Amino acid sequence: MTDPTETKSSAAVDSEHGATQERMKSAGTVLPRLWPALVGEYVGTFILVFFGVGVINAAVVTGAQVGLWQVAVVWAFGVSLAIYAVGALSGAHINPAITLASGLYNRFPWRRVAPYWAAQTMGAASASLVLYGMFAEAIIEFERKNGLLRGGPGSELSAMVFGEYFPNPALYGTSEAAWRIVSPTTAFMAEMVGTAMLAFVVAAVTNLRNPARPSPAAAAVIIGVGVAAIISVIAPLTQAALNPARDFGPRAVSYFLGWGEIAIPGPRGGWLTVYILGPLAGGVVGGGIYRVLGSLLPRSGND
Repeated sequence: MTDPTETKSSAAVDSEHGATQERMKSAGTVLPRLWPALVGEYVGTFILVFFGVGVINAAVVTGAQVGLWQVAVVWAFGVSLAIYAVGALSGAHINPAITLASGLYNRFPWRRVAPYWAAQTMGAASASLVLYGMFAEAIIEFERKNGLLRGGPGSELSAMVFGEYFPNPALYGTSEAAWRIVSPTTAFMAEMVGTAMLAFVVAAVTNLRNPARPSPAAAAVIIGVGVAAIISVIAPLTQAALNPARDFGPRAVSYFLGWGEIAIPGPRGGWLTVYILGPLAGGVVGGGIYRVLGSLLPRSGND
């Protein structure tokens, strides 16, 4: 990937970047340079997935966590740490759904959307490879104890430590009888609504016109806690991806590590509609709802 401005003259680059900065400032943000921003999104999503997917590995194959809230809290820490670490580099989208909402509502340049998505997915995949290197033996032992043939029927019980499945295999098992609990339509709705809530929270705590907005440091914590709360509601249904990169990066890794069709397309499909399109739609919906609500806020003298 290359910054499209690199093919232009220095004067043209400075002029275009300056004009874009002014547009972004009017929306309350400053546009970072592309390459540092992509590094930020890669590192931020790596951190997010290392803690979030890592705690799922620990919970499922070692039994280290007790209860959904313990898993959700680690996700909260991962989200907050990622925002602290790379917010100044890239704005810490670390989620394609947030990037899409930023393009629609915050004047984020559309030419950057695909590069951000690529960096986020690569960061998620890289973290998953590191986690597999750490948990490979534990996963193999888990599969042995549970009579699972990797890539065979029912092996989503181990594949779930990377990609997501509905209903949550850890709670409902993998039999076809369990599939009646959560239909593909319900799963799509759950991911869309959960991600809409996330996008709404992000918009609320970062809107400069919101007089109740927290400081940037506190906003990172609030967003992390918001993620934990949403996971607590949605995870029993779909494992709560809420993030296309978080699902697809680890899912692609599991595909090549032997889970094959259990990973993609999965025993019920849905990896595209539920875990990619659902969160993307949710980002648009949640960001849009707050845009309407935010338009009702009083304008300051600088608006």
